[in-house]
Amino acid sequence: METELESLLSSFATVWDTIRLNLRLLLLPRQLEQVTVILACVALAWFVTRRLEPRFDTWMRGLSGRPKWQLRWLVVLRNRLQLGLFALFAWSATGIYAAIYAFPSRRYLIVLAATIAAAWFFIRVAAQIVKNRFLRQVVSWGLTIYATLYYAGLLDEVAAFLDGIAIEFGDFRLTLLAILKAVLVTGLLFAGARLLSRGAAQRIGANEDISPSMRVLTVKFLQIALYSAAFFIGLKAVGFDLTGLAVLSGAIGVGLGFGLQKVVSNLVSGVIILLDKSIKPGDVISLGDTFGWIEALGARYVSVVTRDGKEFLIPNEDLITGQVVNWSHSNQYVRIDLFFGTAYSDDPHLVRKVAIEAAYSVGRVLKSHPAVCHITGFGDSSVDYILRFWITDPAEGLTNVKGNVYLALWDAFKEHGISIPFPQREVKVLPGSVLATSGSDRRGQ
Repeated sequence: METELESLLSSFATVWDTIRLNLRLLLLPRQLEQVTVILACVALAWFVTRRLEPRFDTWMRGLSGRPKWQLRWLVVLRNRLQLGLFALFAWSATGIYAAIYAFPSRRYLIVLAATIAAAWFFIRVAAQIVKNRFLRQVVSWGLTIYATLYYAGLLDEVAAFLDGIAIEFGDFRLTLLAILKAVLVTGLLFAGARLLSRGAAQRIGANEDISPSMRVLTVKFLQIALYSAAFFIGLKAVGFDLTGLAVLSGAIGVGLGFGLQKVVSNLVSGVIILLDKSIKPGDVISLGDTFGWIEALGARYVSVVTRDGKEFLIPNEDLITGQVVNWSHSNQYVRIDLFFGTAYSDDPHLVRKVAIEAAYSVGRVLKSHPAVCHITGFGDSSVDYILRFWITDPAEGLTNVKGNVYLALWDAFKEHGISIPFPQREVKVLPGSVLATSGSDRRGQ
């Protein structure tokens, strides 16, 4: 314990001596002049930023029709305008100093300030490629601290100091430096994996030669492979022994198999759905009382959007084990049946002809597939018919096209004098009945 404490104090003393040495190197003649120039660059950058920001905002409002990614990068540059201007002014001042005093050395304070400011600016801008906010902050601050220590000449000393802060369990030694490296390296690798997966997903999604289900499956496998590789490469890069992790992952896998059966079942069902192509994005399905089209296929669930805007997240297992009606599995053609009745006094041949013509008058009804109308029976009050027609866009809804055809039938029947009967009952009161007597008594009263 005393040895570790002495080593930690020795590392801290080394860092402090390095800082004192760098300060002595910076405190050369004209140091006050350099500090004044740096403060002047800060003030000038602040003044110019306040003058440019309103004009920059006005110019950006005129670009509202541009792609979102271009506007996003313009906003990033606008938010870091003052830092970028300070780096520009500081480097300009460095060039002037180099021309006058001939000291293009990073030992000088103004050169160090210009270099660190430029590094900060490019790190903050480049970090925006990371979409996750927390991960972006980790990468941004990690690279900022690293660049600052590197250009200040303190990197080796600080690394030795952090390496002295460790937790030991037998042969295992975990240092604070290793933890920071793991977080930074893994964050960078995850950002790169996310960027690669998004680019690959866009390219695969635009490839019409691949079926929609295979596109989703390829993207899912690619994401799993990239993120897994980023995780393990990040651990290996900081010297973590993956042998123990293999044993631990096996134990975790057994525990997941018992405790997360439903989750695993949904994951496996999702892979099966993607492989057998039973459903795919854009298909119109009905499952129980849910009718809609598939918006997306997830690893655990399928997103189904109904006509009223509701989005149902149906577990993949329900689609494998339950009865699903896929209205557009092999093709988009859907037949719709309508039932109606007419009076016995109407000519059935005319009714059938008028009904078929009325169906064809609706725009969504296909004329390439023949519509038919048949008598299904003689009811108590009407002759019963069935009208069958075809559509090819079930995603646009079924109720609305049925309503349009019913309305066309109403108009056509009125035009041809065909009546739609409703149940009627005739009641005859026979003389001498109790009801008739009661009625006579009431009239007599």
